Amino acid sequence: MDSKRLLMMLHEEIQASQGERRHIILFQSDRDYRQVTELIRLHKDTHSSLSSVYDLRLIRGISCPIRNRAELIKHPAVLSIEEDTSINIQLRPRKTVKTSEIVEKTSEGSQFIPWGIQQIKAPDVWKNAKGSRITIGVIDTGIDYYHPDLQASVARGINLLNRSQPPYDDNGHGTHIAGTIAAAGRLGITGVAPKAVIHPVKAFDMNGSAFVSDIVAGIDWCVRSGLDIINMSFGMKTYSRALEEAVINAYQSGTIVVASSGNDGKGAAIDYPARFPSVFSVGATTKVNKVAPFSNRGKRIDIYAPGESIYSCWLHGKYNELSGTSMATAHVSGVIALMLSVRPSLRPQQIKQILRRSATPLTKAKQPEGTEAPGLIHARRAITALLKTNKT
Repeated sequence: MDSKRLLMMLHEEIQASQGERRHIILFQSDRDYRQVTELIRLHKDTHSSLSSVYDLRLIRGISCPIRNRAELIKHPAVLSIEEDTSINIQLRPRKTVKTSEIVEKTSEGSQFIPWGIQQIKAPDVWKNAKGSRITIGVIDTGIDYYHPDLQASVARGINLLNRSQPPYDDNGHGTHIAGTIAAAGRLGITGVAPKAVIHPVKAFDMNGSAFVSDIVAGIDWCVRSGLDIINMSFGMKTYSRALEEAVINAYQSGTIVVASSGNDGKGAAIDYPARFPSVFSVGATTKVNKVAPFSNRGKRIDIYAPGESIYSCWLHGKYNELSGTSMATAHVSGVIALMLSVRPSLRPQQIKQILRRSATPLTKAKQPEGTEAPGLIHARRAITALLKTNKT
C-alpha cells in the first residue's frame, strides 16, 4: 500500500474541505489502518490539516472533513467512506418534578421507588442481586456528579466533546438515564440496580446531538475500559457501517449493548443501532402494561420495559418525569446488571434468551407454541431462573 500517497490525498482533501461535513473512512485491514494513522501522527506538526483527523481505532477508521470522496474511495487501502452523520437522543415532552414532590412520597429513612422499577419487580430481587461491581457505560449527555442519588453510583468517565473536562451533563437526559439504572440515594429514588457502577460517556452536546464518530469513540472507550454493559438511549434512521462495525466489535468482546427502538410509533421499523442483531433492542410500555403509543414495535424488538412518565434524577439535584424508549432502555440495562451480578459469565445471547423467556406477555392472546414474542421485562423471574440453575 502506498500509504504516503494516501496521506497526501487526505491532506489535500482536508485543506480543500473548507468546513465541509466530516466523513468516516474505514480501512481494508489492520495493517493499512496502522500505517496510515502512524503517518498522520508523525506529520501532524508539518501538516496542520491533519490535526482535524479523529482516530477511530475500534473500527480501523478515522473521521475527518473532506471535500470529495470520489478519489479517496479508489485507493486500495480504503474499504468505505460515509458521511459522519448526526444522531439524537430520543425524548418525549418532559414534565419537571420538584424535589419536594419526590421527598413527600418517602417516609423517614426510606427511598422512593418509581413505578416502572416496581412494575418489573426489581425490588423483589435486591436481597439476592443489586448489580454489585457491574459496570455500565452510559453514552449520553453526561451526568450530574453532584446529584445526591448518584454520588455513590458514578465512577470515572470521559468527555468526548472536550477531553480536558469531566463528562458533566448540560442537558439532563444522561442524568435521568443513570438514575433509572443505578440511583442509590438515602432519601431519594432507587434505581433498578442500586449497587451497579455508572461510567458516564459524554458524546452528546447540550442540545442532545452527537455525530456517529463520537458514538464510535464512546463504544471504543467502553470496550477498552472493560465495561460490562453499554446503554445507548438514542437512535438514527439511516444505516451506518461504522456504527455497525463498532457494536459488532463490542459484542464480540463480550460487552452487552442495549439501545432504544425509537419514538415514532412504527410497527415495522426501529432505529439504529437498536436494529442491529448484536444489540438488545428495547420498546416502551405504559403503566397499564401495554405498548406505549409512541414506541416503535414489532418483531425486531427484543424486550419491552416501562417508558411512560418515568421519574428519575435531573440536573442540580432535581428530578424529572420523562417518557420514551430511552427510559425503557435504562430499565433493561439495570436488569441485565442484576443478572450479571448473579452470574458474571453470562454471554449476550444467553441474557437475551433468559429475558425473553421470563418476560410478562403484553397481550392476553396466547402465542403459538414454540414462539417467544417479546414481552415486558421481569427482573424477579429472570433472577429466579439464574439462581435455580446456579444450584443445579
